[in-house]
Amino acid sequence: MLDSSLLKIPAVLVSITHFPAIARPQSGLSFAPFVYEFYITEGATRFLAVFYGQYPAVETPVAGGCETRTAPFVQTATLLGNLVWLDSNHNGLQDPGEGGISGLCVNLYDKQGNLIDRTSTDSNGYYGFNVDPGQYTVEFVKPPGLDFTSKNAGDAVLDSDPDPSDGRVTVEVASNRLDIDAGVVQASNAAPTPAPDSSLPPAQVGPIRSGRLIYQYIAHYFQNSCLIFGSASPEVLVHLPQCLIVFHELAGGGFMLDLDEMESVAARNARKKGSDFDYGGNTYAAAPPSGGQAANKLQVYIAYQNQSAWEYDPLYQGYIRYVDTAEYDQAGVLHPDKDRLTSRQIHVENVIVLYAQHEVVEPTNLDIHLDPGRHGKALLFRDGQVFKAEWRTQSNQDAAATGIHPIRFLTPDEQPLPLKPGHTWIIVVTPETTVEQTDPGLWNLTFFMPPGAK
Repeated sequence: MLDSSLLKIPAVLVSITHFPAIARPQSGLSFAPFVYEFYITEGATRFLAVFYGQYPAVETPVAGGCETRTAPFVQTATLLGNLVWLDSNHNGLQDPGEGGISGLCVNLYDKQGNLIDRTSTDSNGYYGFNVDPGQYTVEFVKPPGLDFTSKNAGDAVLDSDPDPSDGRVTVEVASNRLDIDAGVVQASNAAPTPAPDSSLPPAQVGPIRSGRLIYQYIAHYFQNSCLIFGSASPEVLVHLPQCLIVFHELAGGGFMLDLDEMESVAARNARKKGSDFDYGGNTYAAAPPSGGQAANKLQVYIAYQNQSAWEYDPLYQGYIRYVDTAEYDQAGVLHPDKDRLTSRQIHVENVIVLYAQHEVVEPTNLDIHLDPGRHGKALLFRDGQVFKAEWRTQSNQDAAATGIHPIRFLTPDEQPLPLKPGHTWIIVVTPETTVEQTDPGLWNLTFFMPPGAK
């Protein structure tokens, strides 16, 4: 659950590995409002996850009676759908932290009562239908051990719609309807149906690996933050703030940090550094800006055995992540990228491609220049569109006068560029990297390795 008091605790930045492949799926990434992905040489990328305002948490999976939908939803007509969620506090409303129900069966009937379509929810609890304008009945099929929560408890976007007695709701569709939701609660004297492979994962975040020079800049912009990494080479270590350094080994991909220890370290850092910080500086808006191009998918090619993709899903109003297996004979074969803590597919509202100068310090050591006073080009993917952007870091002089803030994103004419409220994934690439549209709405990112890097 979200806790507003956590907004007074400085951010925790965790170095999370993407290689070897045994590190996947990573644990905790879906809880980070910002994730930076960057190149570390030898075809590999690494993530720096910024945890702020919410700690990662293990979730007990609950499922419906159908197979969990894994394919992204493709809109071809008027959209009808939204979410099925577990109403943990039984108030009939979707509250922050209440997760979706995967694999719940959903049926669609026409005005005459004929069954015309059926689907199921995905790992995050989303379902959807393509329909023509008209009247329809949506039927949510209640799985064993669960009941429907009370209907029409308040906000039409956040409350539950079906009649608790039969799981049905009749709706008129004239335009897209993304407000037909169903909340479920645990039935009295019954246990809900566990999701497949529902054994709880360890309460840990990671795998954590070594620090990189880019961390010094990001840690600086998240003022008072606590940087956690798995040691570093001497020439890197001397530049990094050292809140917590852990020992890492390749078994399992790296060090796994217990969640209670992470919270303890964050609290200790807050007592030491205080709550005098401001992570503002960017603009957020639910409505996208003007001037975008269609961008339904961003395919990311870092190396032959390091490929991923972000696909826009209109049910989420955001992008869902797919990743390869890093196996040579399956390169380019992508599957849903899930958080190990929740078994839910990772999704974000914003994907940003940030072009920055990469300096080769050694063949396996890069200094990616996000230092004070830098700026460059960027691309913002949000709401199924891509927008040209600029990024800018404060100069030391500006920071001294106005305070330290994270990297700002602007329009090409240097006006504030609104990000969508939610989570943001930032892919840091070389200036020579190409992002090109190959088909309508399909964009390919091809990483250009800095000369001299291994």
